[in-house]
Amino acid sequence: MSGGEIAALIAAGAFLMLVLVLAVPILRLRHTVDATTRMIGDLNDRTAPLLGDVNTTVKNVNVALEQAQTSLDGVNLQLAKVDTMTTHAQNVTANVANLAAVVSAAAANPLVKVAAFGYGVRKAASARRHAETEREVRDTIKQQRRSAKRGNR
Repeated sequence: MSGGEIAALIAAGAFLMLVLVLAVPILRLRHTVDATTRMIGDLNDRTAPLLGDVNTTVKNVNVALEQAQTSLDGVNLQLAKVDTMTTHAQNVTANVANLAAVVSAAAANPLVKVAAFGYGVRKAASARRHAETEREVRDTIKQQRRSAKRGNR
């Protein structure tokens, strides 16, 4: 046997060892791929009914949303009517306020005149009393001065 043949035998043995070492992970990988394939099949079997249920739920939600939209349209119509009533009530309130102002002015004007007249009478009476008191005080002071001058002579 020559050196090339021995080298070929060693290379063949090494290749055989490599194949044996790699055979175990490849077999395990095959089992993993088989398990994954089964799991994907089960997932597909379970997903189809779920998607059908989701489809039904979406349809029900769409129906509920349509009913809510119909209700909102009705509410908007009622709010428009309430808005009209509020505007009318506001106009009535403004008219009542204006009427109250007119009545108040009509009633208050004579009352103001009577109050002013009463104030004027009180002021005049007070001024007259004050003037009388001042006159009496002046007269008293004049008499005291005269009697003081007579007493000094």
